[in-house]
Amino acid sequence: MRTPQSKALAAALIAVLALPIAGCARNRAKSDLPYVARDVGTLYSTARKRLDQGRYKEAAVLFDEVERQHPYSVWARRAQLMSAFSYYLNRDYTESIQSAQRFLSVHPGNRDAPYAYYLVALSYYEQIRDVTRDQKITLQALNALGELTRRYPNSRYASDARLKIDLVNDHLAGKEMEIGRFYETRGQWLAATLRFRTVIDKYQTTTHTPEALMRLTESYLAVGLPDEAQKATAVLGANYPGSDWYGQAYKLMQKHPPQAVAAVAPGQPVVPVGTPGSQNMSLPGESGTTTPKAEAPAPPTPVAPSGGTNGAPVPTTETPTT
Repeated sequence: MRTPQSKALAAALIAVLALPIAGCARNRAKSDLPYVARDVGTLYSTARKRLDQGRYKEAAVLFDEVERQHPYSVWARRAQLMSAFSYYLNRDYTESIQSAQRFLSVHPGNRDAPYAYYLVALSYYEQIRDVTRDQKITLQALNALGELTRRYPNSRYASDARLKIDLVNDHLAGKEMEIGRFYETRGQWLAATLRFRTVIDKYQTTTHTPEALMRLTESYLAVGLPDEAQKATAVLGANYPGSDWYGQAYKLMQKHPPQAVAAVAPGQPVVPVGTPGSQNMSLPGESGTTTPKAEAPAPPTPVAPSGGTNGAPVPTTETPTT
């Protein structure tokens, strides 16, 4: 027979176990819209009203519901695109990209396809971070913008995409400059030179080109290449003659001018005899001329033995002299 105390403990245990289940049910109710059959006109107009009210998340869910309940309706195609737009306004960029890409996979030749590509590019573009962070999203934005301009160069969105491509390239050049300056502070001049050369070769139309040329001058002088430093300064002066970067590079070249090296006469060694660290440096007490290396003696000519078994040569043994 159960006591009243055991009954109370059992009731308390059941209540504690029921709390997580109730919590999960509430979470599902918040995240999942319950299926209520409605006509396509009511769903679409309700979603559009939520969008106009600034309730972008609710609008996106309702537009998705149009596609779920009426997948073969004419409004389902439009609802896919409006869903991607609503997610974009709500800053759910991953959801926006997925909705737009789903629209493109089902309707690749639709007249609204340029706008879907534009939404994908914008969703990547809005996630670009500062130059101190990883730039994977920046590269994805560049690829998406390039895809739009290649497929639809004359669309109404192409001009804005080209402008954003210039901004993205400037951002990527800034990342290269940030890494190059970091290498400079650590004295890793070769690594810094490679970063600055990347800016000159790939992003030469960006705003970072003058600084990159000046930093190249610094790096070349640091590694002992004054001629290359002079070339970088000359390019900087020809393209940006009035910039502060050219003024700094010019002052550096005035402090470290390249020195002309006398031509070597025919028959003379390139490195003078006695130069410290050279292979032909004479030892103390020796003359300045180098002694030619002795050549290895030629091997002795083998002498044919007088006889042997079946005409085979008989090996001869020599007794070493003591």
